[in-house]
Amino acid sequence: MKTFGKRTGKNGASSDSTTPTPTPTTEVNSETSEQQSTQDESTSVQESEVDEAAPSKHPLQNTWTMWYLENDRNKSWEDMQNEITSVEFVENFWSLYNHIKPPSEIKMGSDYSLFKKGIRPMWEDAANKQGGRWLITVHKNSKSELDNLWLDVLLCLIGEGFDHTDEICGAVVNIRNKSNKISIWTANGMNEQAALEIGQKLRDSLHLGRYTLQYQLHKDSMVKQGSSVKSIYNL
Repeated sequence: MKTFGKRTGKNGASSDSTTPTPTPTTEVNSETSEQQSTQDESTSVQESEVDEAAPSKHPLQNTWTMWYLENDRNKSWEDMQNEITSVEFVENFWSLYNHIKPPSEIKMGSDYSLFKKGIRPMWEDAANKQGGRWLITVHKNSKSELDNLWLDVLLCLIGEGFDHTDEICGAVVNIRNKSNKISIWTANGMNEQAALEIGQKLRDSLHLGRYTLQYQLHKDSMVKQGSSVKSIYNL
């Protein structure tokens, strides 16, 4: 280890006889540049690893459109239908579901509908007019049950939980004074095998032990209302 000597000034004070040689600026700049380059490379590698590790979205088999109907006597049924948005990924569905009110909290006389993109939630739509619906009637006081059943129905739809997926058009929840209703709409009401298998799958998946499922044709619902509509299948 190098020892620096002492020298005595005029007042007898001592000081270092030798001062350390400063590091050349060019060497400092070179080291700093190398460190920065190393940091940049490290950051680039980390960002690449994050991009590779980032989860990709999970596509749905079909794109689904959510609709909201708010009752207004001054408008036609078609004009009351409001298209909220369409979802084509699982993540988009949950983002939508978590940002809207559950059925139990929307206005009386209102509906939510989820249909395959391109199909309107109306009897008159070309995809629906030959079909019908499986109907579940939910008691007015069962708010949490209504919300849970509706969510289960939505998951059955987007998860393609039915064997006859080509027969599925969509689902509707109606908020009404006497009772609330959830229905699953199918394309061909006269396809008995498909309709019954969809109904049974619905009963099993939603654990509808005490509920009676009724299948009604849209053409009958067009000319009759409420309990006067005849059911062609029951489960």
